[in-house]
Amino acid sequence: MNDPTPSIAAPLSSEGAAVSVRDVVRHFGRFAALRGITADFAPGRLYVLLGENGAGKSTLLRVIAGLLAPSRGSVRVLGSSDIRSVATRFGYMGHAPLLYDEMSAVENLAYFAALYGITDRARCEDAIRTVGLDPSLERRVGQYSQGMRQRISLARAIVHGPELLFLDEPFSNVDVRSAKQMTSLLARMRDQGTTIFVVTHQAAIMEPVADECVVLDAGRLVAREKGIPPRLLTPYLAEERAALRTNMEGA
Repeated sequence: MNDPTPSIAAPLSSEGAAVSVRDVVRHFGRFAALRGITADFAPGRLYVLLGENGAGKSTLLRVIAGLLAPSRGSVRVLGSSDIRSVATRFGYMGHAPLLYDEMSAVENLAYFAALYGITDRARCEDAIRTVGLDPSLERRVGQYSQGMRQRISLARAIVHGPELLFLDEPFSNVDVRSAKQMTSLLARMRDQGTTIFVVTHQAAIMEPVADECVVLDAGRLVAREKGIPPRLLTPYLAEERAALRTNMEGA
């Protein structure tokens, strides 16, 4: 992405950061997906990661979440460099929904909640309601629409009340109304203290609720801005309008 006036936010003390990365590099063979990223991210804020395909957004998200080890550099999350030791305090929603098609939504959430020691079925039902779906629906998840599966995947990621939430393209195949409900939910979680990272190509959806955007280009962090300024929305508007038209036509 060519941004004529990028800015980098003043560094935060790593002691007060929810996430701190230092000189992070990640190679896939000879390809460098991340190239020396250093940044601190304050707690209780909603960050939107922007950039073209291949910019390194998803790779950075996965490195912070402990799903990929950096080839070089260090990562501290919630005060620990041992990310596995704090991983139960995360919620993660990737490209794959990570749901069992033969189970109902409640059965899926009950299974994943049990991994965190949660056995209260009502908590699973509340998470499903929170994403705008009916927990009494007994249909198997494999029979859900793609948009419904995305929302159940979000419910799976938040059922245990995470302190850190990582979302990679959460609005894929989601209609406009549902996407707005999801962003409102994220704003409420942020206001309650959750630190949230969202990777998306649908920047306009996140613009009303984003605290800060983080712009990557060719594996480098090239800008950090308060909210999502109009000049950074511009590269995404044509794609966003096309996505909105598709969602409205399919509604």
